[in-house]
Amino acid sequence: MKIGYVRVSKQEQQEALQIDALKEAGCEKWFLDKMTGLQSRAQRASDEALAYLRPGDTLVVWKLDRAGRSLTHLIELLKGLKERSIEFVSLTEKIDTSSGLTPPQCLRI
Repeated sequence: MKIGYVRVSKQEQQEALQIDALKEAGCEKWFLDKMTGLQSRAQRASDEALAYLRPGDTLVVWKLDRAGRSLTHLIELLKGLKERSIEFVSLTEKIDTSSGLTPPQCLRI
């Protein structure tokens, strides 16, 4: 099952573009983290998405920076997904761990 994750970190950003891309990619469900002013869901949806994923599922994001706030966080996320037999897709960068279409060695885990 393809599960999408949407993160909107600025007030001027809207989630519709990301959600439309996830729908087009075949995501059956998605989780949304949205910061609004001083209040945020503090990445609750990220935790919910990770808890929802099962072996064989694929986590899909619109853009790589939506998945991790830093390179270290992104690498930890990808390692954790791999350990749980969960694939990862970033639509904009055309990264797909199930097909071997990943960037150079920096993200190979």
